[in-house]
This record gives sequence, structure tokens and C-alpha cells, in this order.
Amino acid sequence: MIEVSIDIKASRTQVWQAWIHPSHIVHWYFASPDWCCPHAQMDVNSGGSFCIRMEAKDGSFGFDFKATFSKVLEESTLNYTLEDGRLVEVNFSSNHEGTKVVWKFDPESENPVELQQQGWQAILHNFKTYVEQSLVA
Repeated sequence: MIEVSIDIKASRTQVWQAWIHPSHIVHWYFASPDWCCPHAQMDVNSGGSFCIRMEAKDGSFGFDFKATFSKVLEESTLNYTLEDGRLVEVNFSSNHEGTKVVWKFDPESENPVELQQQGWQAILHNFKTYVEQSLVA
């Protein structure tokens, strides 16, 4: 599994809410400024699913990121399986900064591992910025 993580200066409750609610997800779930997340749907329960739409802002490309939750522990853990069968784990824990988010995922075979790690880390950086500037400020 590939792992990315980040420390966020916000409570675990604030971080959890920003991670699971579509009204927040659309503001941060993309890896670069030339992309956006026009909509997201979440059913955050074991057996529930999500669909997060990611698109290039110029309309040249887009895709739905879909998965089914296998484990949901409120404000602590989200495990899910992507449509292609890859496993993902997200863990939230309190620390001296506020909250640490650790995101682990099985790599896909189309892109180099380093590129995948950079992309997912970039999404985490967007998340941190959104939470700290929008929810905590």
C-alpha cells in the first residue's frame, strides 16, 4: 500500500465532517488547481458507497471516483474498496497539531507509484488548506 498523511490544525470532528460531507468535498477533492470536483455523493455506512466527480476545469477530461465502504468508525476510520478492487484506508487521530489524517491505498497499474503518491498527497494538501482556512478560521 502507498501511504500519505498530513497534520491539520482542527478538531477531529471538523476534519471528519469535511471529509464525509459532499458540501465540503466539492471544495477540496482534486489534485491540482486546473481540476475541480463539481459534485459528490456519500452514504457513509458499512455497505454504503460514494461517487466523487473529478473534472479538468477546461472540460477536456473527467471521471467518477466510486467506492463501497467496508468499515466506518465515526471520526476514526474509513475503509473502502474502489470499483477496480483496490483497497483504501483512511485513519483520523488526534495529535499535538489537532488531527492527523493517514490515507493508505493500493496502487493502480497505469501510473508510476511516485506519481500516484504525489497526486493523493496533493489532495490531502487541498483538504488541509480548506479545513484550516474555511472551517477553523
